[in-house]
Amino acid sequence: MDLVNKLFKGDRVIWIIFMFLCLISVVEVFSATSTIAYKNANHWTPIVRHASFLFGGAFMILILHNIPCKFFSILILLLPVSILMLFVTPFIGISENEAHRWLSLFGVQFQPSEFAKLACIVFVSFMLSRRGKFTEDQIFKYILIGVSVTCVLILPENFSTAFMLFGVCFLMMFVGQLPLKKMGILTGSLILCLVLFIVALQVTPREVLKHIPRGLTWKERMNDFRHKEKQVDPSTYKITDDNFQVSHAKIAIARGGVFGKLPGHGQQRDFLPQAYSDFIYAIIIEELGYVGGVVVLLLYIMLLVRVGMIARKCDKLFPKFLVLGCGLLIVVQALANMAVAVNLIPVTGQPLPLISRGGTSTLITCIYFGIILSVSRFGAGMGNEEDEVIDDGEPTAEQWTGEDIEDLDEIIDELPESEAC
Repeated sequence: MDLVNKLFKGDRVIWIIFMFLCLISVVEVFSATSTIAYKNANHWTPIVRHASFLFGGAFMILILHNIPCKFFSILILLLPVSILMLFVTPFIGISENEAHRWLSLFGVQFQPSEFAKLACIVFVSFMLSRRGKFTEDQIFKYILIGVSVTCVLILPENFSTAFMLFGVCFLMMFVGQLPLKKMGILTGSLILCLVLFIVALQVTPREVLKHIPRGLTWKERMNDFRHKEKQVDPSTYKITDDNFQVSHAKIAIARGGVFGKLPGHGQQRDFLPQAYSDFIYAIIIEELGYVGGVVVLLLYIMLLVRVGMIARKCDKLFPKFLVLGCGLLIVVQALANMAVAVNLIPVTGQPLPLISRGGTSTLITCIYFGIILSVSRFGAGMGNEEDEVIDDGEPTAEQWTGEDIEDLDEIIDELPESEAC
């Protein structure tokens, strides 16, 4: 027990949430990667790869949660590096699923957008904590420039990530109590731009959109979502290439029932192309039922609630905004993935944090957890009971024995009356 207390410091609830998410991830990814496993000579290769990333991420958390959260401000240096990587990705990046989202360095593939998200969260937190050195107008301008440039570079290849990242940064600015007038103008401008973007997609001919990266994909996904209620008769409903993923996700959810078919007994994992990533929540419901789906949802909600509690206990602004940003980014991405699986929003391609199979996304999510635990420990003073006991080598009140108290009484009796008082 002492070893556990020494290793796992910080907020215990965050640790429990992390471990449950990892457990669900290993079980469901092992089940959902059946199609990949059969294509490999070694059936264990996919799950060993995923488990390796989870263990690597857990090791990173053990390191990060021992680093005082004030040192994480150095991560703002990652912002210009991320902007540079995002700029070169369309030209030298690796294309997958009709998008250039990956870079390869010394044989290792990674997504620059994941590093950009982390950099933006740290940058916004840092700027919001510098109210004494900058005016509110300056803070607003610097944040808007840094985040906008990053999101504009992400947008052509990954619209949903750019939209989600800007939304989280906007929420952080709102919580940071930047001028409401400027926030209102920004909101109106974004809504106008979004409306114009949707209208432009609808009126632009398909022949033209074919030459615009991801343009045709965006239009088809929006049209599929807009017309999703037109065919409700099972006898007339047809599964086509356009609605293939959504249709099989619905079938998986319908088959799940209350308690599911149990892990390893799902059928739609063999039909969904991204069963282990974008649509893993549908597989969770099929195999663990509505109960399992609700449990996963509650784990992320509990994470957000706990992050809010940690932020309230922080005395300094930087760790307060940093922990809020990390928590919001994880939970918003999780809710987006779940909403896609149940067909509440168009297909976005966002993985379920820490549960979906992945490399870069898994490690970066673990970094978020490490930062949250560091803030809970050094910013909010949670889970440091063992550290507080040993301060100057003197025993605490609970450590005094009866003999110690008797010796103290004798010393007091021997003191002159004035000194004893």
